[in-house]
Amino acid sequence: MVTGALGQSEAKRVTILGSTGSIGDSTIDLIERDPEAYKIVALTAQSNWSKLADQAKRLRPEMVALGDRAGFASLKSALAGTSVRVVAGPEGICEAAALPSDWVMAAIAGAAGLKPTLAAVERGAVVGLANKECLVCAGTLFMAAVQTHKATLLPVDSEHNAIFQVFDFEQKDKIRKIILTASGGPFRTRSLKEMANVTPEQAVAHPNWSMGAKISVDSASMMNKGLEVIEAYHLFGLNNDRIDILVHPQSVVHSMVEYEDGSTLAQLGSPDMRTPIAYALGWPKRVAAPVSRLDLAKLGSLTFEAPDLVRFPALRLARAALQTGGAAPTILNAANEIAVARFLAGEIGFLDIAAIVEHTLTRVPLQSVATLDDIVAVDGEARRVAATTNLSAAAE
Repeated sequence: MVTGALGQSEAKRVTILGSTGSIGDSTIDLIERDPEAYKIVALTAQSNWSKLADQAKRLRPEMVALGDRAGFASLKSALAGTSVRVVAGPEGICEAAALPSDWVMAAIAGAAGLKPTLAAVERGAVVGLANKECLVCAGTLFMAAVQTHKATLLPVDSEHNAIFQVFDFEQKDKIRKIILTASGGPFRTRSLKEMANVTPEQAVAHPNWSMGAKISVDSASMMNKGLEVIEAYHLFGLNNDRIDILVHPQSVVHSMVEYEDGSTLAQLGSPDMRTPIAYALGWPKRVAAPVSRLDLAKLGSLTFEAPDLVRFPALRLARAALQTGGAAPTILNAANEIAVARFLAGEIGFLDIAAIVEHTLTRVPLQSVATLDDIVAVDGEARRVAATTNLSAAAE
């Protein structure tokens, strides 16, 4: 709850960018368990107008925005007779993000989330950031906007949220390194030969987490962990060589911070995204979340192992992009989004994802990315190259 000027309790005004995805679903689940504590200002979706309409009928926001204009008429018809304002197109989503609210969940998948999340940042909002691509594509620009507009950025990715909870910002100079944990995904123990023949259905079947198709494939390739290294670099201001990755199949230890005195602090919990969402939603206080409580005695043991950079080259590519800097992370992310889409569509094999990303990184010039227009231009060129890359022809 937010305390008003006269001390009375007021509902926290909330905007959810990407309300129909898995993160949006989990955020709404928490809000609907304590409806008096929250007032929904805006909801957005890309194309699922039917689900967005259902959410709007239950939550009665001031505005809903649909990115795909093709569904605008259907959404408007479904909400006829309500007071909900309906807008469409990318500019409509940015308009929703700019509406006054106390807290914004930034959960639009991929680079498409960059402009609306920046719109929320530029009005000084408290932003729960579940879109790692904002920092991967435009980390320097994005963090400068956070500082300039005095926005508050709360990481929602389970790993970065875990680090945020145990990171002593007042003694940052005493931190030796941070350690991102990774489940290893569904192919952790498979050989390269076996992975060459996996199907999209197998790739999206994550052993621990319930996520959307794109992020599930990123987990299977471990590209998600590479992107998280870049995200952590911008969030916590630690260099590449002070950000480690440790494979932890049980997904109980969500990440760790190692201090110079030998202490290593970890955040633990059941693998349920409602925990980091609840932490960000309630911040600076904690709110209840209906998650399974951790039973360490029942678990018995927790295991850890180093990641295999040969079987999972995405980790190498992401670290190299961070080291190169400039446009490289933008190219990496754009090429990966296209390659994953091609894999899900059955156009390429699983191992081709990293190969297309690596090829795109060699083909797109590393131009300056000082402005949002620069980033959009690089992103577009990388997508064009990744979408048209024929690996057989490229190898000749």
